[in-house]
Amino acid sequence: MNRHLFRLALLLPAACTLASAQTSGYTNFIRQIQSTSGVQWDAGVAATGEQLSPLPVDTGGSRFELWTVLASPLTSYLLDTGYVGAYVPVAFVTLHSEDTYGPIPRTRADRPFSVNIAVSGLLSGTTVPVSSMSVNLLRYVQSYGVGGTGVNLDRSQATLLSQASITQNGTQTLSYAVTSVPGADRSKLRGEERFAVMTLADYQAPVTQIASSYIQIWPVADGSLAGLTQGQLIRFSLPQVTVTLNDLYPSSTSYVQVYPGNPQLGTLGKTVPGSVLVINDSVPQSRVLTLKDYDALFDVDGLWTMELLTVTPFGTDRLAYLSFNVDRIIKINSNLTTDE
Repeated sequence: MNRHLFRLALLLPAACTLASAQTSGYTNFIRQIQSTSGVQWDAGVAATGEQLSPLPVDTGGSRFELWTVLASPLTSYLLDTGYVGAYVPVAFVTLHSEDTYGPIPRTRADRPFSVNIAVSGLLSGTTVPVSSMSVNLLRYVQSYGVGGTGVNLDRSQATLLSQASITQNGTQTLSYAVTSVPGADRSKLRGEERFAVMTLADYQAPVTQIASSYIQIWPVADGSLAGLTQGQLIRFSLPQVTVTLNDLYPSSTSYVQVYPGNPQLGTLGKTVPGSVLVINDSVPQSRVLTLKDYDALFDVDGLWTMELLTVTPFGTDRLAYLSFNVDRIIKINSNLTTDE
């Protein structure tokens, strides 16, 4: 198989994956590994487009790895793999979630996701090689551990959760309500689910991965408000409030708001100055904020509610809230007497 065929078979679909890796600070390259000799070659690629493979495809087949590298902090991510051979089927694995972040698919521990598996080139008949008649789909799960981010992860330690044989060309979609990454606290999972399409072994080549992709799973955020208590009566200045935020989703905006009356989900209140925190990262973040000098927000006395909210691709979540009374009217009781 020559380089021109590689261009058609691999780089065209790879360009779709790279198109999502447009985020500033990322560099993309494809690594070609010759199955027989073990020789490898790296070729830098743009986020879109196509080009010829740097080496001819090996007689025993060649594996291609799609990588993206984050400049700061310096981190490498394997986005996808492919395998090209004389009679090897072609497969593509694409993961989808409610978060459209580009370089690596991701979602939250309590949210659904789906995977599309497209297979072509499968053959039938009594004279064709067994390895060209079917492929296996493997699903792996792996925890990053407490506070883990997946950097330098040893994927050979992943748990094989399920496997199935695919014997027909076409595309199938598998949907999952929530992740199966292991962990006791299901809201605080950190890890990934990986889907790989594998060939069958034959006389010319061993079992080979022809497509693979994974989705990262991040925990549900939580938070608290300290400095005010439920039902507290405020006579003078509003106290300093400490805001604690844990496991904020990598793409999120969190803030504190106040409004008169009892707690009511969906109420649009006044944002407390200094409370807005925008996270645009590749991993979850935790923060502690201090709020003070916000008395001007309370233009009337009475019952008020303070809420800590976080907005993510999945919607708006209330992390903490409390209600308190503001009564700053000074009342003076006195008796007026005169001597006559």
